[in-house]
Amino acid sequence: MSPIISPSELKKISTENLIILDARVGKEVHQNYLNKHINGARFVDLDKDLAEIGEDAAFGGRHPLPSVEKFAVTLANLGISENSQVVIYDDKNGANAGARAWWMLKSFGLNNVQILDGGFQNAEKENLEFSSGEETFEKAEIIKKNDWLLPISRLEDIENELLNNSATVIDVRDAYRYRGESEPIDLVAGHIPGAINIPFSENLDENGNFLKPEILKEKYAELLKDKSQNLIIHCGSGVTACHTILALDYAGFPIPNLYVGSWSEWSRREGKEIAREG
Repeated sequence: MSPIISPSELKKISTENLIILDARVGKEVHQNYLNKHINGARFVDLDKDLAEIGEDAAFGGRHPLPSVEKFAVTLANLGISENSQVVIYDDKNGANAGARAWWMLKSFGLNNVQILDGGFQNAEKENLEFSSGEETFEKAEIIKKNDWLLPISRLEDIENELLNNSATVIDVRDAYRYRGESEPIDLVAGHIPGAINIPFSENLDENGNFLKPEILKEKYAELLKDKSQNLIIHCGSGVTACHTILALDYAGFPIPNLYVGSWSEWSRREGKEIAREG
């Protein structure tokens, strides 16, 4: 199953196993969901459902993963079972919590998981059916897992891989943040020494849709030529990094490692070197 689905393809799905998740973020996000969402969509909260925010971002970053036990309860509360077909959207072309939810569901062993291409805005353009208020649905049985199934890197792994030149670390934040010109979210501007910058926005075309898989494949093959194919992807807090992981999967590459703590952890950890350009 392709990790990307178009609004027109979503319209054609008639299975009763379909579950749509609204993963938008921002101020008054739940109220925005109540005001208008794709018909039947269930609300998922980045901070409460897709992360377990700790007291100190120096250890785990701004959006650490919840325990698998806690996430299993979240999935059950959303009515998601192992045979569910899940379609996720946000309003940032998957770059907010959409791709993060995709990664977590895939890492929990669910195979039928897709991102709605173009997100909420594209759904409006394509005249999908919308509704308001809360949706009612039944809970599902808890899916039991012992650990996340997709590869994860930690801060110590990043240090060792860069020291041994045995991995390519990709920072998917905007170029100005990578260069250290300014930092709108975290406390310090710059990047992890040795990391390369491929902004996640380059996965999209001028209309905000994902580039075709063959174009993504050619693009990343060229960008990663002569580099280690052991890839570690990071961003600010392990959320938009999943956008590039999704794009690589869509292009047919093996799913790379996610550094969940990302820049929000590295930049806060005492003694860690920070690189800047210009």
